[in-house]
Amino acid sequence: MDEVLFKKLQWRCRRGMKELDVLMQGYLNQMYRDAPAEEQQAFHALVEMPDPELYHYFIGKRTMENTQLSELIEKIRKAFNLV
Repeated sequence: MDEVLFKKLQWRCRRGMKELDVLMQGYLNQMYRDAPAEEQQAFHALVEMPDPELYHYFIGKRTMENTQLSELIEKIRKAFNLV
């Protein structure tokens, strides 16, 4: 695991909303390192999304059209009991 990349992701997981901090940092610290490369790439895309948009996906107000991102969001939602 590239520690420099991991540190950058830790910084990017610090969001403007505490709820997103918990979800994004939680995934990064608990699941990211063991995730397949495709899932890690999907996570990289998630950290680039704006907070309001991410929040709507996580609370289930919107659905993601991208299958990989949608599956990752659902995985995170289930891991943190948002389903």
